[in-house]
Amino acid sequence: MSDLFPLWTHRLPRQLLVGGLLLATSVTAGVWYYFTPKYTRAGYQPLQPVPFSHATHVGQLGMDCRYCHDGVERSAFANLPASATCMNCHNQVLKDDPRLAPVRDNVLTGRPLAWVRVHRLPDYVYFNHAVHARRGVSCDRCHGPIQNTDETAVAEPLSMSFCLDCHRNPAPNLRPAAEVFNVNWRPTSAAQQLADGQRFVREWDVKRLDNCAACHR
Repeated sequence: MSDLFPLWTHRLPRQLLVGGLLLATSVTAGVWYYFTPKYTRAGYQPLQPVPFSHATHVGQLGMDCRYCHDGVERSAFANLPASATCMNCHNQVLKDDPRLAPVRDNVLTGRPLAWVRVHRLPDYVYFNHAVHARRGVSCDRCHGPIQNTDETAVAEPLSMSFCLDCHRNPAPNLRPAAEVFNVNWRPTSAAQQLADGQRFVREWDVKRLDNCAACHR
C-alpha cells in the first residue's frame, strides 16, 4: 500500500520542530541581550575611567556641548573628544591631578581610554544626531538636565514609545535653532513654545515620521 502523502511530508514535523527551537532561541537571545538596563532603564550609570563632570564643565563653566562633541551637528553620532581636546585646558588647569592620569597617559602613549558607553540603542534602530540637532531638538530633550550631573547617566528610557511621542507630535519639542545647545534656555510659556514649535514644523518642513522605516532600516 502506497503512502497517502508525499515523501517530503515525512520530514515536515522534524523541520517544524527545529525551526521552532531556532525561533525560540533567537527571541530569547534578543530579549536577554536588549532588555537589559543598558537599553531600557533610565538611571543606568556605569563607572568611567575618568570622573568627568558635566555639572562642572557645562553647568559652572558654561562650556558649549560642541566643544567636546564636535561632530554632533554633522554626524549620526555624538563623538567623544580626543584626549588632546581635554589637554587644551588641562595642560594648565589641574595638570597634575591624579584623576586625569589616564588622559595624560593616552596623550603620551596612545593607549586608549576604556570609556563605557552610556546611551545605547539596539542595532536594529537607526538614529541620527545631526538631523535632530539641526531641526531644533535640544540635547536635554533626550539626555535630561545634563548640566547638573556629575556622572553621566541615562535620563530617559529611549524606548520606541519615547521616540514616537515626539515623532507623532514634534511641535512641543522644538526650540529655536540658535538655542539647541543652550542648556539654560527656557520658553517664555508652554503656549508660546507650542506656537513657535508649530511654526518651526512648517518652516523647517519637519515630518511626523512615525512609519516603521524611519527608524528600522
